[in-house]
Amino acid sequence: MAGEKSEPIAVGAVLDRYEEDKAVLLVGDEEQQVVFPADKLPPGLDEGDYIRMKISFDEAATERARQEAADLLREIKERNP
Repeated sequence: MAGEKSEPIAVGAVLDRYEEDKAVLLVGDEEQQVVFPADKLPPGLDEGDYIRMKISFDEAATERARQEAADLLREIKERNP
């Protein structure tokens, strides 16, 4: 994907319906269907409500995950030369 990772984006969606503990969102102008954990949405939303989500790159979490993966790989290589 092209673009600057540090630039957050905002995307709109409509809550289409709930299915058990999931929410089905129709995202963006194309209304792409996305299944999302219902407990991560603001409380009190009803079907047909519109929401706006801010999405940004988490550099610190990404670096921690990469370091953890590198450490695990190093441990495996050290145990199995």
